[in-house]
Order: sequence, then C-alpha cells, then structure tokens
Amino acid sequence: MTDAPAAGRSRVQAEPGGRHARIVGVGGYRPRRVVTNEHFGATIGLSDEWITRRTGIKARRFAAPDETLAMMAAAAADKALAQAGLAAADVDCVIAASMSHLVAAPPLAAEITGLLGSAPAAAFDVGAAMAGFCHALTLASHLVSAGTARHVVVVGTERMSDIIDPADRSTSFIFGDGAGAVVVGPADWPGIGQVVWGSQPAGMHFIEQQAPWHAAGDQDGEPSYLRMAGQEVYRWAIGAMPDVARQAMALEGVTAADLRAFIPHQSNLRICDALATALDLPAHVEVARDLVDMGNTSAASIPLAMERMLASGTVASGSLALLAGYGAGLGYAAQVAWLP
Repeated sequence: MTDAPAAGRSRVQAEPGGRHARIVGVGGYRPRRVVTNEHFGATIGLSDEWITRRTGIKARRFAAPDETLAMMAAAAADKALAQAGLAAADVDCVIAASMSHLVAAPPLAAEITGLLGSAPAAAFDVGAAMAGFCHALTLASHLVSAGTARHVVVVGTERMSDIIDPADRSTSFIFGDGAGAVVVGPADWPGIGQVVWGSQPAGMHFIEQQAPWHAAGDQDGEPSYLRMAGQEVYRWAIGAMPDVARQAMALEGVTAADLRAFIPHQSNLRICDALATALDLPAHVEVARDLVDMGNTSAASIPLAMERMLASGTVASGSLALLAGYGAGLGYAAQVAWLP
C-alpha cells in the first residue's frame, strides 16, 4: 500500500517531503503445547467454568524447552519479513520486548539477530513488560522516520510459564507463551500514529517480581515468581486506559468510527470488553480476543492478536487499528496504526 488511507489523515501527512514509517509485515509463533483449563482443575482446583467466567480464557500455550524466547521470536520475525517481501539482510535493527528474559546479558535481541542472520544489525531490548510492544513499536517508528534505520524488526516474545508460580491460584491460569513480530519500514505517509505513553509508579507493586533472581537462594530455594494484584490492576486498567486511547486517536484526528480494529493488550476478556464499551466502538470495529486460546502473553499479545486478525480475514490489510498496551509499572502506551 503506497497511498495514505483516506480516513483519519494525520496533520503531518500534509507536510511535503516528509519521511514516515509504517508496519509492512507481521508474523507470530504459537508454541506446540496446548494447556486447557482442565489442567488447573487437577493442579490448583479451579474449574474451567470459573476460569472462563473470570478471565475469558479457555486455553493457553506453554513452550517446550526447545521453544526458547529467541527461537520463537526469530520464527515470528521470519514470517513478518516474508510477508513484507524482505530478507534478513534488509534488517537494520532488532528490538525485543519481553518480561520473561531471565538474564541481563547478552541482550535477547542480539540472540534473535543471530538466529535471523541479520548481523550486523543493531540489537537491543525494551523492558516495559506488557506495554513493551507498543513502546518498541514507537521507537522503531522514530528510527525509520529519522532515517536512522530503514527496516526494523520489533518482537514481543514471552515464556511466562517460566516466571509464574504454578501453585498460585490468582495468576497461574492467566498467562501463556508465544511470540509476535512486525517489520517497520519507510513510507511516504505516517502509518504509525503518535504515541500516548506514561506510567503510574504509585501502582507499580500491583504487578511485580517478588524478589531479585539472585535472592532465590535466600528463600529456601524457592524461585522468584511474578505476583499480581488482579483486582487493583483491573480497576486501574478500565479507569485509565480509555482516556489514553482517546488521546491517541485525537492526536491523529481519528474517531472510533474510523477504526476497523481495536487491539488491546490481551490481559483479560473482561478488561478488553470493558475498554471497548468505554470507547463506544461501533459494531464494525473488531475487538481482538486472541487470549481466549492463548492466555495473557504479555509483550507478545498485541502482535499475536494482530497476526491472527489479518490471517483469519477478520480485518483487511490497510485497516486502521487502535493499539493499547498496559501492565507492570504501571506503564501504558497507545497509538493508532494501519495494518500491513
């Protein structure tokens, strides 16, 4: 697609000779192992009916040992590059968003770059938890728009099963594993809108790792798991994110009627539906519900949902979507983008 969509043209689109960015390809990787809600009836005594009613989740994927963060990310990125008609050698930068990478060095993005065969592309990680993909997408858009890079791979990749306590009756059934990727490339119109982002550190303990990884030995050998205050996160998300989303649309001069898709972080179906209701989305706007059989895949959830909506034909190439990420920190980011 070379022409700017008619609906919701940004003010900057009227500027002659501008350099802009858009998403040119998307791909996903879903681990082989499917874990249904019945699994948790056997392990922590929660029924399929209870989990579905509370979260909307029926199943999720758990990665096998060979399905590493980098392997899943590279597989998703390969698909995104293929859709864009690009080769690994065309990649100038790889940005990885993840909250389940368990080492500080080397960066996860460097390993992904090696698997892709994109060296000597720049490679760095973004640690913004569930909002990480939208943060990384913003950085990629700026890199391309500034001419610093021509093609940037943005990957959200998670093995949440590594950092969740399997005995935790409040979180163990929520999260899943997987990876989603997009390629951001140059355009003569801005295909990725301005971001509205921020944080509310007063609530940063609502989602947190209970202790540093190196402190596990001081806890009688217990791993350091992620913990979440679910009700507090729910109230914050449905209270704060609608206004963030409205600001993102307003920056680009679009309304809910211009949208064809709403792709929020796949945290909980009740939250996704509450946000759609608060935004008063028209019936023609499709709301992503990838979490029903994937669970909450954190930084991977938005690109995975995007990939499914396009592959299934739920939305068409060139559709205008509203993206909204939120989570630990409490960090958030929202922007509109035209789908590849």
